[in-house]
Amino acid sequence: MPNPLPAEWTPKQRALIQSLSLSQLPETPDDPSNAVAEKELAAQLGHRLYFDKRLSGNGEVACASCHQPQNYFTDTRTLAVGTQTGFRHTPSLVGLSYSPWFYWDGRKDSQWAQALAPIETGHEHNFDRLQVVRLLAEDPLYKTQYESLFSTLPDLPTAPRSASPLGDESLRLNWNSLDKDLHSSINQAFANVGKTLAAYQRKIKPGRSRFDDYADSLIATPAVVSGGILSEDELAGLGLFIDQAQCVSCHNGPLLTNFEFHNTGVLAIAGQLPAMGRYEGIKLARQDEFNCLGKYSDAEPTQCAELRFAKGDNDLVGAQKTPTLRNITETAPYMHGGQIRDLKAVMEHYNEAPASMLSHNEAKPLALRPVQLKQLEAFMATLTAPLQTERKWLLPPVQ
Repeated sequence: MPNPLPAEWTPKQRALIQSLSLSQLPETPDDPSNAVAEKELAAQLGHRLYFDKRLSGNGEVACASCHQPQNYFTDTRTLAVGTQTGFRHTPSLVGLSYSPWFYWDGRKDSQWAQALAPIETGHEHNFDRLQVVRLLAEDPLYKTQYESLFSTLPDLPTAPRSASPLGDESLRLNWNSLDKDLHSSINQAFANVGKTLAAYQRKIKPGRSRFDDYADSLIATPAVVSGGILSEDELAGLGLFIDQAQCVSCHNGPLLTNFEFHNTGVLAIAGQLPAMGRYEGIKLARQDEFNCLGKYSDAEPTQCAELRFAKGDNDLVGAQKTPTLRNITETAPYMHGGQIRDLKAVMEHYNEAPASMLSHNEAKPLALRPVQLKQLEAFMATLTAPLQTERKWLLPPVQ
């Protein structure tokens, strides 16, 4: 038997449904650690850098290689592929500027700090910070835009060409051969690159879906069916989503994520040990030289409450960040390692709530019938819509 529809939503249900609408999404939150977050020129520079394959060791990888605009800023792969195959599934960037934490384990506390990490990661861009600053200095447009936003780029020695405190022994030796004051100048310019990339990514926002039109229609009428916006199966799925299936416990708010971390018993990524998740991520965030409390942040210490008060206790072992459900039908596969191939399998996973390989599974078995799982999946389709982002930001910049 299909899941029966109520005659109408209760006032509490109506309020909850309306709270999920994009109409309730506030302005993008300020990032006090990034002084150029809202500057148009910073977004323009970040846009150009985002699509630039010169920001890679082999000249073939850009940020857009994995976070592809045509795929809602993910890549349809199980694991990300940069200069080599990586260790995690590529998460979407849509609406990510609303999150206080970045990466599946939250090991970065700002979007600009996150943007820097792939550049120096061997299996992603496999580049280094000295070469990034050289590119800024040697490209006339980059140099002009950068120095209009920030200050004069540092004078760089002719050798070494590459250097970083991270990476292989050669890069570290080259870095240690540079003057300490130059270290700071290079790091600041490198951090500023991340800040422009973040300014660009703040433009990437979800667009209104059929669900949003339905949720807003409830302001005028309490009826379950309003103008045929959603089908009976989709409405039944919505009812399950906010009630029996407990999805809204984590997937709440207009972006359908609480941006928090949960262990939901997902299997380890093939060939890898189970990930420690947030338990390890918060430690890495606190150690990061580019975090909110670091010298390259534009924030005052009092503006870094998320980092200062975040907890990393044992309950967060294996916990991964809750992804947005916006456009979820278009961003398979799912989970932090792409372990689950399609939405049907996702529904079955949460219905069964298997034991976790690390710590405990926060989810509990739902005992939903197959028809109810199909209704939940039908509801997910109502969350897909074109992005609310100007087309120019979705294409490589004009040269």
